Amino acid sequence: MGLCANAVVSTGNGSPWSMTSLRASLPSIPCATPSSLRFPLAAKYPSSSSSPYGFRLSQPKPKVVLRSYTGLAPVQPSISPLASPEFNSFEHCFPIIDNGGRIYAMRHGKRVPKLNRPPDQRKALLRGLTTQLLKHGRIKTTRARASAMRKYVDKMITLAKEGSLHKRRQALGFIYEKQIVHALFAEVPERYGERNGGYTRIIRTLPRRGDNAPMAYIELV
Repeated sequence: MGLCANAVVSTGNGSPWSMTSLRASLPSIPCATPSSLRFPLAAKYPSSSSSPYGFRLSQPKPKVVLRSYTGLAPVQPSISPLASPEFNSFEHCFPIIDNGGRIYAMRHGKRVPKLNRPPDQRKALLRGLTTQLLKHGRIKTTRARASAMRKYVDKMITLAKEGSLHKRRQALGFIYEKQIVHALFAEVPERYGERNGGYTRIIRTLPRRGDNAPMAYIELV
């Protein structure tokens, strides 16, 4: 329910008053537009307006030009290449190798066979398969595991071909059985001395009974 503008209300002492008389007694406040508001802060915050007493709210703010992404950039500005305006990309932040290649932060396209295992279990599985292949010369496993372990077997044979003490210790850190490492370093130079890579062969066979997983034999050439 709304009250009428001319409604008369009686106070506690019995003297009536009306809304019209109450509005007339209130002081009038001039209404100013937002574009004409001024602030006496010209000394502290100077502006480019023509008025020497302040600045207007309606003036557009200056645009801030942000530089491009500079990930992996040095923190010290004295040694940072960003001090020069000619750098407008983030590629200068990566170090350059001697052969002219570049090191990038993201690893797009670098797919790794996960083998449905976390990294530690996957590494242990590949080490075990490599050890068994070098021990027996031929094993049967799934095609995915055979393809994933192939490069590690080739790497162990390459280390044995070089034959240095450092390479032998690297092989001892990967292969589980020490006797296999010593036998590998003794036989590899004579067996694979003239072959440059391709030390293994994968032969496909029938799927595994039960889950129908594709199987294969992997053997040393």
